[in-house]
Amino acid sequence: MKSLLIVESPAKVKTLSKFLGKDFTIKASIGHVKDLPRKELGVDVENNFTPTYIAIEGKEKVLKELKKAAKDVDKIFLGPDPDREGEAIAWHIAEELSGDSDKVLRVEFNEITERAVTEAIKHPRKINKSLVDAQQARRVLDRLVGYKLSPLLWKKVQRGLSAGRVQSVALRLVVDREREIGAFKSEEYWSITAALEGKEPPPFNAKLSQINGQKADIRKESEAAGIVKNLEGKTFLVKKIEISKKKRSPAPPFITSTLQQEASRKLRFNAKKTMLIAQNLYEGLEVGDEGSIGLITYMRTDSVRVASEAQQEAKDFIIKQFGNDYAPQKPPVYKSKKSAQEAHEAIRPTSVIRTPQSIKNYLTKDQYQLYSLAWNRFIASQMSPALLEQTSIDIAAKSRDIGEAEKYMFRATGTVVKFPGFMSLYTESADAAAEEEETLPVLNEGDVLKIITITPKQHFTQPPPRYTEATLVKELEAKGIGRPSTYASILSTIQQREYTEKLEGKFKPTELGVVVNDLLVERFPELMDIGFTAKMEDNLDKIEEGLSKWAKVVKDFYTPFDKDLKEATKLLGKVKPEDIPTDEKCEKCGKPMVIKWGRHGRFMACSGYPECKNAKPLASQESGAGGQQSETEIQLTDEKCPKCGSPMVLKSGRFGKFLACSKYPECKTTKPIGMGIKCPEDGGEIVEKRTKRGKVFFSCGNYPKCKFATWYKPIAKSCPKCGAGILVEKRTKKEEVLACIKKDCGYKEELQPASSEQAAVTA
Repeated sequence: MKSLLIVESPAKVKTLSKFLGKDFTIKASIGHVKDLPRKELGVDVENNFTPTYIAIEGKEKVLKELKKAAKDVDKIFLGPDPDREGEAIAWHIAEELSGDSDKVLRVEFNEITERAVTEAIKHPRKINKSLVDAQQARRVLDRLVGYKLSPLLWKKVQRGLSAGRVQSVALRLVVDREREIGAFKSEEYWSITAALEGKEPPPFNAKLSQINGQKADIRKESEAAGIVKNLEGKTFLVKKIEISKKKRSPAPPFITSTLQQEASRKLRFNAKKTMLIAQNLYEGLEVGDEGSIGLITYMRTDSVRVASEAQQEAKDFIIKQFGNDYAPQKPPVYKSKKSAQEAHEAIRPTSVIRTPQSIKNYLTKDQYQLYSLAWNRFIASQMSPALLEQTSIDIAAKSRDIGEAEKYMFRATGTVVKFPGFMSLYTESADAAAEEEETLPVLNEGDVLKIITITPKQHFTQPPPRYTEATLVKELEAKGIGRPSTYASILSTIQQREYTEKLEGKFKPTELGVVVNDLLVERFPELMDIGFTAKMEDNLDKIEEGLSKWAKVVKDFYTPFDKDLKEATKLLGKVKPEDIPTDEKCEKCGKPMVIKWGRHGRFMACSGYPECKNAKPLASQESGAGGQQSETEIQLTDEKCPKCGSPMVLKSGRFGKFLACSKYPECKTTKPIGMGIKCPEDGGEIVEKRTKRGKVFFSCGNYPKCKFATWYKPIAKSCPKCGAGILVEKRTKKEEVLACIKKDCGYKEELQPASSEQAAVTA
């Protein structure tokens, strides 16, 4: 009996062919085959929001091949990714092949391994229409917002802008945080630290914790100085020692959001890069004699559930490698959040036997790092808790007069790991740096301590920090904005639209972003309401569960949205950022120069416009290696100058970002920023450059020795057809695809993070 299996990615075809015999033909849809039309709304608002789906441009050939392959088989198994988006792809393919007949069946595999695939083939199911409806509702909602709202921004702000139902709310978080920072009033406070020594080493520090039984609150230098003076001649006496035992449990295995957060913190990967690499690990890579094999489970998940077989395998491995004490008697159980899709598993290695070190030679550096992170996190999640002993020492500062009240109390704390448990392998990173734990000597109550120094120190309260990729993903998840498949796209979109920029790895809204955000918040309060957006995600979940009708959910959203849109179109005038006056005089007419805002950002212009049309870039924009640049625009890197050995810094010039020696002007060394992708011609590193007109292109870092260059952004992904080392992002009016760098190859795939719900943020 002949069967046809259709999956999304060509990369899976190779892996799956190894597991399934000659009775199976395996084809790839290369993502979606049908979608709403690009140049029109494609949603009949008057007819229950009925969508019109057409074959995606360039997918006619794929559909033709799938139909041809389907003719001569007895069964058609549809195996797109196990999520809403994958279900919709399966539905569209089924419609194109033979409708909803018994011949067409849906299969799901959470991992690309022989066991998982053969088991899925044995247990197929019908297409889940509720899942399809949930995806359809999201697609229609986002098309309505993007198609209807973006023209308003074109008219009222600037051509070429866009808005999206989810991306705009993420932008609001960034803008609101920036305003919190701007409104923050820093307050001075002081700490007093005593460096002390007992009978036995080591010396240690204790901080002033109480004054007259109240928490120490020192606001002025004079107060601090007075306390230090009062402490002169005091005896420091160990008053109380408390020892408490604590149990620290491991973090659960990764879900999409925590993988992105930890990869950002530990590996400095952005969310998009993390998901691209995870996709490669999931779909399958060549691993020695094993051939092509999927290394991790499906990477778009919000469930921390782990299959019992995987837990048993992990337990056996832990006992063998670490000992019985490191494996808990019962497998640990982690609780997913309420809205999690429990049909999915957490992100884990498909086999713990494939340790990172054992397959290192078959992976790229980035693949190895991310696989190691996922492997370590999973194994640690199945290990015994760590046992800690925390010691707190209260120290009284008093005169030798026995009757004197204990006015000043100091405290020292330290933690000793009595049993490392999971900590011997992995500990979770924190978003903020924690204070170092003190190593305390052996002390007894009543011990008199020797004073080494007493040091006052000035501090200032700090505003809330700007969001990093890790903290923004964490915030989106906490507030219920988006879903696992959308986080990377959200973060990528708000940067691509130039609504935000990154300063020292943190999101800062651009002036354009602030203008767009404020307009949307004022005129579309419901759309921009964080709680409303989270509720919409819950409504989509209810559609998936069969508890709500998708068309009603869309209608309930669209009715007030359309009203707001009509009012905004009618009432709003042109919106743009205000000009910022400067002290600089126009060299042509002598009038003050102002900082204006244009399509490509801020620039200097004469306030006498239009009589005087003098304009020029801002100093920070035109500076090269020797230009002036503000401290916030310069970012220190780990790279060393090849000439003098000083740290290199990241700078922005008229041709884009570049590395420059921090010792300028003594050392004028500069170099382009590498992308970590090898040149297909000479193996050098590809770098991003700009033409004199500001157009971005990509070339070999070994220029002029190597003349390789392309207008299209390279991606570190091998061509499944010819094996070329890189693909390129091609974005034209006709198509948006990943294409092989070799023109004669002709390989193309839809430009999207596999089955991600990219529609949620593209509008």
